[in-house]
Amino acid sequence: MSTANFPTVTLLVTHYNRSKSLERLLDSFAELNVTFGDIVVSDDGSKPEHVQALKELQQKRKFNLVTTPVNKGLGNNLNKGQDAVKTPYTLYVQEDFVPTDQFLPHFLDAFAMMEEAPDIDIARFYAYYAYPYLKPYRKGFAEMLYKPWFTHTGKIYNYSDHPHLRRSNFFERFGRYKEGIKSDRTEYLMCISFIQNKGRALFYTKFKELFLQENSSEEPSTVARSDWRSSNNLLIAGVRLVFRQVKYNYDIHFGKRLVP
Repeated sequence: MSTANFPTVTLLVTHYNRSKSLERLLDSFAELNVTFGDIVVSDDGSKPEHVQALKELQQKRKFNLVTTPVNKGLGNNLNKGQDAVKTPYTLYVQEDFVPTDQFLPHFLDAFAMMEEAPDIDIARFYAYYAYPYLKPYRKGFAEMLYKPWFTHTGKIYNYSDHPHLRRSNFFERFGRYKEGIKSDRTEYLMCISFIQNKGRALFYTKFKELFLQENSSEEPSTVARSDWRSSNNLLIAGVRLVFRQVKYNYDIHFGKRLVP
């Protein structure tokens, strides 16, 4: 198998206390013979045993390790990681994902389409569910649409922390990630900023084929969510729907912007 090299793309991986998951991710790209101009691993103050594992892995996989002495949250981890990127493009992947053997040809398509269309800001490769408002683009990708009157609450996720390719001037367009708050809130505010600043995003429609998310009992997910956000109780679900519709539209059209 020939090597696919992307010298203008940096693989940015955020990491926290899951060094074996990180090793699995980097090994998976190596097995696919996919290489990048650089690899940046941004660690969020992991435990000493994981930091030591990162340093040992660094000798094997040759990445740029960006650390912090204490945990400062997802926003800080993303900001300092992106600051270390020097290439025009960033492939952002959290450490608990693994690319499949179908990743490369569709990544090539996404990269080519972003090269052709400078106004495309990101191309998304994974999701928990399909984005509700899509316009067919080409080669398995669709353009994500947003209108204030759209009723599905998933309409705000033009941006997502799930694996995606983006331009490395992302902060100039949409602002830096908000720090010192919970990770879900950090992601939410970037979703709002992306829409406020008229971001343009592509979405791979077979969104479970290019990456797998794998959490083990040894290295489980580090994100905890409130029960009300996923409750199937009809009353709670109804209240949640109305609340989100009002809040999302208010924040998008009247809320404070991450980019002045």
